[in-house]
Amino acid sequence: MSFPTSSSHKQLKMENPIWQNPHFFPLLLTCTFFLFPLRPSLSAGLQDDYIRQPPRKVVVAPHLRSKSDPQQVHASLAGKEYMRISWVTDEKDVASKVEYGKVSGKYEAMAVGNHTSYHYFFYSSGKIHHVKIGPLEPATTYYYRCGGHGPEFSFKTPPQTFPIEFVVVGDLGQTEWTASTLSHVDSKDYDVFLLPGDLSYADTQQPLWDSFGRLVEPYASRRPWMVTEGNHEIETFPIIYPHGFKAYNARWLMPYQESGSTSNLYYSFDVAGSHIIMLGSYTDFDEDSVQYKWLESDLRKVDRKKTPWVIVLLHAPWYNTNLAHKGEGESMRRAMEDLLYRARVDVVFAGHVHAYERFTRIYNNKADPCGPVYITIGDGGNREGLALMFENPTPEVSVYREPSFGHGRLRVVDESRAHWSWHRNNDSDSFVADEVWLQSLTTTKSCWHNTANTDGSKSKVNKDEL
Repeated sequence: MSFPTSSSHKQLKMENPIWQNPHFFPLLLTCTFFLFPLRPSLSAGLQDDYIRQPPRKVVVAPHLRSKSDPQQVHASLAGKEYMRISWVTDEKDVASKVEYGKVSGKYEAMAVGNHTSYHYFFYSSGKIHHVKIGPLEPATTYYYRCGGHGPEFSFKTPPQTFPIEFVVVGDLGQTEWTASTLSHVDSKDYDVFLLPGDLSYADTQQPLWDSFGRLVEPYASRRPWMVTEGNHEIETFPIIYPHGFKAYNARWLMPYQESGSTSNLYYSFDVAGSHIIMLGSYTDFDEDSVQYKWLESDLRKVDRKKTPWVIVLLHAPWYNTNLAHKGEGESMRRAMEDLLYRARVDVVFAGHVHAYERFTRIYNNKADPCGPVYITIGDGGNREGLALMFENPTPEVSVYREPSFGHGRLRVVDESRAHWSWHRNNDSDSFVADEVWLQSLTTTKSCWHNTANTDGSKSKVNKDEL
């Protein structure tokens, strides 16, 4: 499958010799981005008392440290009892090492990793470091220093057993709304940050990747951030950069190898009785694809007695009643939905649509008590604004929908229960606008009589507790 390209990547007709210069297009994109920022219309009528706020300006986080000091520091899970620390330095001779320990200023252990860098037209990245550290104890605070230079950072490892709390935010971007969302996220503790695609909205403007890394560092350096790609990470350019994801793969290395995947665009990991699968909406996914075969194998390995919760994240939603991006996830749904249904996946999170929507349990476009709960949460704070137009009347399978910026929290209490809440950004505060208790499908015995049965028959579902 070929990678889709956004409207900003369309090739112009070459009539003037200057256009034959391969650097002309990124320069044109730069001028267009800064001179004509996207300002979507807010004229759609909304039937409630809350006044939706327009998109806000892009926040460019400055580089205030020395060339040898770490910047854009972020942590991610990297297999059982291990974390990966990633950062960037302008200085090329800084060592890819992390010193760490349980006491501030006392580093009892040290690990060495590797580094990479990349070029994109005129842009050259700094030295991008990735160091895997561990083994680490669960639910423990560690202090660390990157490359032997600069400030001390700290992170807390996730717990080994329930309860565990995930924050879920899609389409984050780097605007004033992004800053608001992250502030609300930080107002309450959590264990792991999940991001189903569209991180920086750099869209080929590589310095915005650096700015995004600096903006999220205060949060991503303290808790593991687990991400998957969205369409804004593709960054293809005809002939010169045809394959895409150059910056994303270099900067946001995820534990794909640890999960048996051959691509950083899809992977899985286990944490505290939960198996999290990050799928790639923008790489091959049909039955003959490597991703499909990997997913089939990955699901087969999950022991639901030891890992009662299975959660999937992807970018383009399979179910969506918003007029924005309507049907864009349909081909992936048709290819992969049966795999998720037979495995009794509990929840599927998606981004892409800049609004919030929660569905009941669904399979094959019908309510089904053995299907996943589908949730769209592409409302982190992107510069493009909100997707304000929904289908009317509301389909029965859509339980709650609202075009507002915000974030979600999934608190898995134990083997059978989890609490989901969506927190709307009310500017200076955060308001819980939607919440529901979820039951793991491992507790629904009727769903396991014949997991190969995929007739999609309609069943009555309790929307207050799913």
